Amino acid sequence: MTVVLDTLVAVRRTAMDLLARREHGRVELTRKLRQRGAEPEMIETALDRLTEEGLLSESRYLESFVSYRARSGYGPARIREELSQRGLQRADIDLALRECGISWQAQLEDTWRRKFSGHLPIDARERAKQGRFLSYRGFSMEMISRLLSGRDMDD
Repeated sequence: MTVVLDTLVAVRRTAMDLLARREHGRVELTRKLRQRGAEPEMIETALDRLTEEGLLSESRYLESFVSYRARSGYGPARIREELSQRGLQRADIDLALRECGISWQAQLEDTWRRKFSGHLPIDARERAKQGRFLSYRGFSMEMISRLLSGRDMDD
């Protein structure tokens, strides 16, 4: 059964249903409501009201997303890129990454230990493999080099 989003009440209810499942950014919520057939004017009105009421919050969404992706083993560069692709402002993203309270070095070490069992690379090929993996995960080459050279290890 398809839901028709032809009234402001229906658009608001659908938006609230989506927000009840998890935090959403305004751009993401707009996209989902448009996919469900809501008119752009009604979407904007409903989302403005939800924002005024504190039910839709970009900062909460950023905090939630950063925390979730960091727990999944991703670094700041990857998270920044994913949030940019979701239509969030670069300044807001940078602020969220700075204020999240995550130690990115500890996050890097944890991700590395889980993937490579804490074994430092024994040759250039293994070093490149580990470096590529960690870089893909969004950690800086400076942090990766420091880790793979054996510095900053808490053993």
